[in-house]
Amino acid sequence: MKIALIGYGKMGKMIEQIALSRGHEIVSKIDIDNQEDFESDAFASADVAIEFTTPWTAYDNYLKAFAKNVKVVSGSTGWMKEHGEDVKKLCTEGGQTLFWASNFSVGMAMFSAVNKYLAKLMNQFPQYDVTMEETHHVHKLDAPSGTAITLAEGILENLDRKERWGLHETAEGVLRIDDLRRGEVPGIHTITYDSPEEDIIKITHDAHSRKGFALGAVLAAEYTAQHNGMLTMSDLFDF
Repeated sequence: MKIALIGYGKMGKMIEQIALSRGHEIVSKIDIDNQEDFESDAFASADVAIEFTTPWTAYDNYLKAFAKNVKVVSGSTGWMKEHGEDVKKLCTEGGQTLFWASNFSVGMAMFSAVNKYLAKLMNQFPQYDVTMEETHHVHKLDAPSGTAITLAEGILENLDRKERWGLHETAEGVLRIDDLRRGEVPGIHTITYDSPEEDIIKITHDAHSRKGFALGAVLAAEYTAQHNGMLTMSDLFDF
């Protein structure tokens, strides 16, 4: 498979290593200093572009890739509120393909499934209040993390007593999310159910490195090369 990389920082370089080890070819590497390569024949030849950039550049990168009919796998977060509907329409009506996930870790995919199931169980026990804490490296630009938002949505779908999530917000009906930024932490997400008179139940996903994210992104690219439309981790893994 021919892969283009959009964003060639730490994640891009790790994705490159894993893609090459799995027998794929990197045909284009686009970063901030060579944006003109979006117009190159090499980029247009890619079966899939893997995009890890910033909340402010992701949407434009999708449009540039779509203009060349290149499918995109993206882990960029922070863009969906403003551009989510436009991208969805491009994929459902415009014939384009985007595989998007807030977190490509295979372990996080399993953790997300456990999170939803636990919320469904806890819907029967109103004495438990639920909160979330996410910790990331100091370079992370968005808060809460896209992964935390995805996990929160999984809780809200299954727990009737929570209507929305809120960052550092404590109020009835609100799922409180706290964000911490320290060092080079790849990502820690902890969900806590606390019944003051009974006990506390916690589930945690703690990433050792970015390698798990990079592997998941390559697995998603392999899947995307054979599928079309708006794709997510639930398409890749049937948990």
